[in-house]
Amino acid sequence: ITHWDNVQCQHRLLTGHFKVKKVALVAGFSMGGQQAFHWAALFPDLVARIAPWCSSAKTSNHNWVFLEGVKAALVNAIDFDEGWYTAAPVRGLRAFARVYAGWGPSPAFYREECYTRHGFSTPEDFMIGFWEHRFLGRDANDLLGMLDTWQRSDISDNTVFRGDYRKACRAIRADTVMLPSATDQYFPVEDNRIQKRFMRSAEVRPIRTTYGHIGGAPGLNADNMQFIDDALTALLAR
Repeated sequence: ITHWDNVQCQHRLLTGHFKVKKVALVAGFSMGGQQAFHWAALFPDLVARIAPWCSSAKTSNHNWVFLEGVKAALVNAIDFDEGWYTAAPVRGLRAFARVYAGWGPSPAFYREECYTRHGFSTPEDFMIGFWEHRFLGRDANDLLGMLDTWQRSDISDNTVFRGDYRKACRAIRADTVMLPSATDQYFPVEDNRIQKRFMRSAEVRPIRTTYGHIGGAPGLNADNMQFIDDALTALLAR
């Protein structure tokens, strides 16, 4: 299942069922931001503005490799049983979470012990209470489906643009504000700046945070949320 599939279904719901004629803003975090880019490229006459944060229009090679690492930790666990598990593969999910814990926040997040702001006393405590807790509640095969969608994300990988990434970026006519985290390890600011060169009306406004990718996670950091809210408000006003 790709973002193309997801966005086509969303488009059908909005235009076919709800009879929406214009979308004022498509916004989203991480994979939600990837969908926002797809919306703007595939339906340029419908979408007026987009605001993706901690995201990109195409998953980079480095991002793809990061995802291969967390995937390997899960699928090679003995209790994953090649996907035919009858009970949650807890060992695999814990391994998945621990690899993720090194990539979601930034090095500065751990150096400055930012996890203590959220009730965790040590990095180990944070890995267990935040990351393992987060992923132990997920189904392992659902996670693999999510990762596959993420790894395949590319606004040009479809019958409209046929792999021409620059053409897909140029097709975006929506007023665009990209909000990357300044310390994101897999959606770095530079990727958005490179992407901006191929777009008509785009701005890159980094979130100054030590939180890395999770700096854009809704509700986690009040300052970051205020920065994003202010950007969305200003974008909608113009």
